[in-house]
Amino acid sequence: MAFSVPPDVQADLAARAARAGKAVLLEKPLAMDLDGARRVAGAIAEAGVVSQMVFTLRYSRAARDFLGRVADLDPFGGYGSFISSVLSGGPFATPWRLEKGALLDLGPHIVDLLDASLGRVVGVRAQGDPLGWLGLTLEHEGGAVSQASVSMAGTGELPPARVEVYGRKGHAVLDWSQLGDDAFATMVAEFAAAVRGGQAPQLDAAHGLRIQEVLAAADAQLTE
Repeated sequence: MAFSVPPDVQADLAARAARAGKAVLLEKPLAMDLDGARRVAGAIAEAGVVSQMVFTLRYSRAARDFLGRVADLDPFGGYGSFISSVLSGGPFATPWRLEKGALLDLGPHIVDLLDASLGRVVGVRAQGDPLGWLGLTLEHEGGAVSQASVSMAGTGELPPARVEVYGRKGHAVLDWSQLGDDAFATMVAEFAAAVRGGQAPQLDAAHGLRIQEVLAAADAQLTE
């Protein structure tokens, strides 16, 4: 059974499904707030069911090739940007996005990719406005540092989102225009395989919670 619902509703339905013994394929963010994300991740862990996050880009061949190249670069830093025109209207201008802005909608994609590229995020500094322009500085385990810029207030023809990683042995770039249409098919196939095998995917609810903890720490700085 599939539901298209806001993050707060997802958190409630996912926890109920997990307690009923059902595997869950979850959109990002895991919940509307950190408490909700912790509740749903806890329910999934307690039930012992398979969970998988819809970090769509991570299932594309282009992104996986990029991460493979990055691993050989001895990386020390990077940058990501994702600018959209969601606030101007369209099918993605849903109430929760118009309220919460780019941090919860676009932030998970960029933070997840920089985390995968440069190492586990262990610190964040945030400046700006989630409904305007938002900048994040991420500190990674091992000493790498990255910056991310996200906004949903863009207009006109916008450049594709991108992630760049720099290392002592070169650099690599992932441009969203390079992405094919293979991500969803791969995601569904890997979820089905995980359910059949009972094995937790790498991008599970616990990973979704960890990324949301970074976003929550950024949000707390913006609302101080």
